Amino acid sequence: MAKARKLPKRECCASRKKCDRCPLRMLKEGTLPPGYTVKKRKLVHVDGKKVTKKRLKKAA
Repeated sequence: MAKARKLPKRECCASRKKCDRCPLRMLKEGTLPPGYTVKKRKLVHVDGKKVTKKRLKKAA
């Protein structure tokens, strides 16, 4: 059975220790799904569309 990829959170929780799903950490490691980036500690889609869990699952 294949291991599922971890999906990033929609917003970074900067007050806590960086978790495995932190979008900032995933951006630094290069594990964010294609077409996504981080701006102002929030996960955003490159083309400006709204980030939803359903779209994230498709991308990952």
